Amino acid sequence: MNIPNGPQRIVCLTEEPTEILYALGEEHRIVGITAYTERPPEAKRRFPIVSSFIGGSLQRIQALNPDLVVGFSDVQADYARTLIYAGLPVLIFNQRSIEEILGVVQTLSNLVGAQERGRQLVERYVRGLDAARQRTARRTHRPRVYFEEWNEPMISAIRWVSELIEIAGGEALFREKSLSAASKGRVVTVDEVRAAAPDVILASWCGNPFDERELRERLGPEIPALLSGRVHALPPEVILQPGPACLTDGLALLERWLV
Repeated sequence: MNIPNGPQRIVCLTEEPTEILYALGEEHRIVGITAYTERPPEAKRRFPIVSSFIGGSLQRIQALNPDLVVGFSDVQADYARTLIYAGLPVLIFNQRSIEEILGVVQTLSNLVGAQERGRQLVERYVRGLDAARQRTARRTHRPRVYFEEWNEPMISAIRWVSELIEIAGGEALFREKSLSAASKGRVVTVDEVRAAAPDVILASWCGNPFDERELRERLGPEIPALLSGRVHALPPEVILQPGPACLTDGLALLERWLV
């Protein structure tokens, strides 16, 4: 009997495991990806697309004969159940904080026998986060930041986004709501946002392009961020994917805009 050396045929139902496996030099284990994969760009050219976010083709996944199907979020629970009932090995992470994101990086590294490379990768991300904290700690002003993940209903920042805003030198509004694992716990109202008077508005509408005109009409003109023009849209793949992207490129954008 051969000693297992971790899964050899991995289907990634979300982008972050794909990016993590590439960062580890273990991308040869991937056999299928989600349509929302943007990082790295070559992945979409190299691997077949077998899923969206909340569903996909069971037949196409089965045809790839995976020894691991990996994804993220309780939102994928129903689809994961379908895959499990079909006899597939499924692992769904549900990371919500920066610490949990780092834990997923290490866990996935361990699964593919790349423990040491995973540890080094996590250490690199931690050094980047610490360096950003040190840079922004010297700032005398911390702008109040409203992050909008969706517009109807209005959904504010998830936990890791709020944490990154704080690291990047801002004060994350509705921080207590960000602790909710479910999006319904992060719903805010127009009146709450107006009362919070954000200095900066950041938006990344998951699945839809950001419409600044709609936001201005909805919130009204008297909010400081709208008066000063400090409204910025972030690509979802660098801020709403709880993996390497938000810890690197996403954090860099936040730090640039929160000066």
